[in-house]
Amino acid sequence: MGNNVTLIGMPGSGKSTVGVLLAKALGYQFIDTDLVLQQREGALLQDILDQRGVEAFLDAEEEAVKALDCTRAVIAPGGSVVCRPGGMARLQALGAVVYLHVPLAELERRVDNITTRGIAMAPGQTLAHVFAQREPLYRRYAGATVEVRPGAGLEETVAAVLAACNF
Repeated sequence: MGNNVTLIGMPGSGKSTVGVLLAKALGYQFIDTDLVLQQREGALLQDILDQRGVEAFLDAEEEAVKALDCTRAVIAPGGSVVCRPGGMARLQALGAVVYLHVPLAELERRVDNITTRGIAMAPGQTLAHVFAQREPLYRRYAGATVEVRPGAGLEETVAAVLAACNF
């Protein structure tokens, strides 16, 4: 197994924010796969979704994740990465996978730009629909789950991830 740490979870769960702080704490690099995907595709996430559709977006995301080759990195993939088993197999091969579980009500409070944020969801879907679809997948793929309490400080969440990964 690799020595990387991947944070999975819903949009708004804090993967990128916690990931940067975790990387600093460990002396690791930080990789945001949304940025990798945008660079590979030469387009913003929302533009890929609008122009090519959800399935093509998920395929492109999976290919970007499968191409990752890193050591000593904290990886923050898009929340939809769990929708494609190939991408998740690659992340599991790279190291520990930790699910940042945030209650739906808190996610709804945090994510107010749902239609422009580049979230892979079908027209008419709500954050609650996406949460119901993905939550079992996050739990299936994660080696550890960190319960992120509403109002918890970032340091508390980083410490919980470190503990979950036995650092």
